[in-house]
Amino acid sequence: MKNFFNFTPVSNIKRVILLLLLLIIYTIICAFSYVNAVSTDIQNSVFRLHVIANSDSEEDQNLKYIVRDKVLEYIHTISNNTNSKQDVINLANSNVDTIQKIAEETIYENGYNYSVKISIGNFAFPTKTYGDISFPAGFYDALKIEIGEAKGRNWWCVMFPPLCFVDVTSGIVPDESKETIKQNLSDEEYELLSENNTEISFKFKIIEMFQNIGIKLAQS
Repeated sequence: MKNFFNFTPVSNIKRVILLLLLLIIYTIICAFSYVNAVSTDIQNSVFRLHVIANSDSEEDQNLKYIVRDKVLEYIHTISNNTNSKQDVINLANSNVDTIQKIAEETIYENGYNYSVKISIGNFAFPTKTYGDISFPAGFYDALKIEIGEAKGRNWWCVMFPPLCFVDVTSGIVPDESKETIKQNLSDEEYELLSENNTEISFKFKIIEMFQNIGIKLAQS
């Protein structure tokens, strides 16, 4: 009888610890599955433009914006009738030489001789906010423009859905642009990008945490 009473409490503690560990593992697996599904949908629905300046000097940062404006003017002209992310990617691939030429000529016309590197691929992005829309960290398809040594602050936007061509200086993305985003995502995914209530913010933070871990692992 003595051995029974000595053994039972320890056994129960072990069971509780085991159950807690299993619960933690289950929660992590569920969280990972949720993050993976939502992140994949968001990333698959977006094509971004990323412009990186030569340096953080005022002159190089100003040049970055001039190059951005010239490239966007051209992209806006050729992408007016696009209806999908793949359409925009196809256009970017078909016109990459022209985009390169526009960037190079803009740089030379402004008195610089920096090289330009154009890349279309899948790149790591930190969490970014565009007006009142936030995109979680992750790997996104993008057109990347690197000016010179590309060691300066970068600028980004979303080419599809077309957020590059709207003015968000007011801090609010126009309803028409939001509707375009919404059409390409589920209701919950759209809410994750655009809402700030506690539950949505918590889910966004979970996605952000897992994606940042994935980015660090991929870059290590």
